[in-house]
Amino acid sequence: MNLSTIAFATTVVTAAVGAFVASLAYRGYRRHESETMRALAVGVALIAVVPVFVTGLSDVAELSDASVLVAVLLSHTLGLLAVYRSLD
Repeated sequence: MNLSTIAFATTVVTAAVGAFVASLAYRGYRRHESETMRALAVGVALIAVVPVFVTGLSDVAELSDASVLVAVLLSHTLGLLAVYRSLD
């Protein structure tokens, strides 16, 4: 098993677990109409799921490494701000 295979598998698992946790938080938001849970769902999705799509999109749209890095860092920053907002 080479390093790129391990990196890809880790990325897929991270995105899957992040999507699961975000869906649980979203269900909590829908069930209890809790703005805190909505902010948590958005934050987890921005931290764990969106960067995977941005990285995958870079191959299709031929984005530069710098633009992918900026997009991922922006996603992480917005995700952390949303999680901070959920600590109401």
